[in-house]
Amino acid sequence: MKSYSMIRLIKLREYLRLPIVIDRESLASNVSKVQQQIADACTRAGRNPAEVTLLPVSKTFDAQAIRKMVTLGFRRFGENRLQEIAQKAPELADCDIEWVVIGHVQTNKAKEVAKYASELQSLDRIALAEALDKRLAPLNRTLKVLVQVKTSPEESKSGVEPQNLISFLKELTNFPTLKVEGLMTMAVLSDDEIAVRDCFRLLRQCRDQALAAGIKGISLDRLSMGMSGDMALAIEEGSTEVRVGTAIFGKR
Repeated sequence: MKSYSMIRLIKLREYLRLPIVIDRESLASNVSKVQQQIADACTRAGRNPAEVTLLPVSKTFDAQAIRKMVTLGFRRFGENRLQEIAQKAPELADCDIEWVVIGHVQTNKAKEVAKYASELQSLDRIALAEALDKRLAPLNRTLKVLVQVKTSPEESKSGVEPQNLISFLKELTNFPTLKVEGLMTMAVLSDDEIAVRDCFRLLRQCRDQALAAGIKGISLDRLSMGMSGDMALAIEEGSTEVRVGTAIFGKR
């Protein structure tokens, strides 16, 4: 149980928006634990742990925390908000970081995505694809993208409806600057393991159906699904990348 003074310190930190300090040794320990969880889930599923990529999600943590992760061998970091990337990128310019946008993106933020991101994992509408293509073309660059699919019944979750995925992927072939590499989803927030598994299983089924459609120029090798609380289930259902924040950096 936290002491009264500790609670006051936490509340003061939140009020002043002070950065949360985490040491390198704690990060290394947390990463090791997560990697072991990944390995254990792969063993249960009869998979090779090398098939699953760990994407640290650094949202709300400052540049120094990310720099410590760089010393542990990481270069790709997931962020929800472009404003945070814009704030951290200059301080970390020497680290050769690849910023991965995992949060919902408004169309009017396409310029920032084109400027900072190496990858977008939440592409969910053609209007955004058009805006990105328009911004990327003059820069003579391409952007890796994953299509977000809505597999949860929650209204708060974004994504392409499963029944519309194939037609959506076909439309994306009109945008040469966007390199589609797979799909992403967020499972229902629930303690019901079956409900969570159903979300991940649905994404895998969507991928299989899209592959059967044989859409040229589209790669669906990657399935980004699973976070700190449900990554084991996601891996058992076929995830190739887990997006982990809390289990590495701690609670926000």
